[in-house]
Amino acid sequence: MQFTHMIGLPVLFVGFMTSFSHPTSSWAGVSDEKSLKRSAGRAAPKASWTEGRFTVGTCADNIIKDHFMSNTLKQVLTIAGSDSGGGAGIQADIKAMSANGVFAMSVITAITAQNTEEVTDVFELPTSIIASQLDTIFDDFDVAAVKTGMLSSAAIVEVVVTMLAPQHVTNLVVDPVMISKSGHSLLRPDAVEAVKTKLLPLALVVTPNVHEAQQLSGIGIASLADARRAAKVIHGFGCRHVLIKGGHLLNERATDLLYDGRFFNVLKGEFIETRHTHGTGCTFASALAAHLARGRSVLDSAQAAKSYVTEAIRHGLAIGHGQGPTDHFYFLER
Repeated sequence: MQFTHMIGLPVLFVGFMTSFSHPTSSWAGVSDEKSLKRSAGRAAPKASWTEGRFTVGTCADNIIKDHFMSNTLKQVLTIAGSDSGGGAGIQADIKAMSANGVFAMSVITAITAQNTEEVTDVFELPTSIIASQLDTIFDDFDVAAVKTGMLSSAAIVEVVVTMLAPQHVTNLVVDPVMISKSGHSLLRPDAVEAVKTKLLPLALVVTPNVHEAQQLSGIGIASLADARRAAKVIHGFGCRHVLIKGGHLLNERATDLLYDGRFFNVLKGEFIETRHTHGTGCTFASALAAHLARGRSVLDSAQAAKSYVTEAIRHGLAIGHGQGPTDHFYFLER
């Protein structure tokens, strides 16, 4: 039996759309009312068949719970700003994480009025609601990895650090978002210092682009040799790995540099000539976090994330009037 749609109804009623047209079609290994009765261990629920839908009442809630709770995904949290245009920020993070096989959760730090052309306004959420979001996530979910994006202010950086530190997050990916592709500042100057001194010491990986690496290190970057020097400076802030994204390097385009404090790995890739690259940094860091959550090494996760974002860029979407977003689900048939 093939389930093509599932909905949740009040009082734990669940309905399934099926390619079959008979009420005795099997459901989760349960083929008839007697089987439902035996599986539930109590009175059989009333089952009905209406327009291709087999509906089971609340007496079967144990069956429902046992069936669905057996299917789990690694849970990954993104802490970032919202992009109303959907191409970057929280929206891109959730898409990229989902596309790379994990369950995405979110803590929103700021709301941006944004499209493919520009960011017109930014509203930072109160630190109290950011703390509350973090508290509820860690109170309930088994968080396998965390990715941070737009943190906007020193106060937000500090509350995120305060809430994350006791959790001892093993896989923390810090994407030090500082400026939008349209040139709008997304991180206040005082927050840069807070990122360097308070957040980076918690990070497994920090993923700056060339501009961000220059801001963090104070070193101008025009080549891989420059990137190596900058990576050493950034590593000195306490993170375990530095991954400088080289999409903007003039000499070695689409070449990233990964540094673990001892060795450098050069990750070469294909440079795709396109303007539709909105959200690539968010997408890369989120894919990286997803693969770390699934148990891969930092190097393997970086390579997997790079391959994924390359294809997402290749299939970039020409929507809007500016820099369109990548296609996070390029692999789906349409």
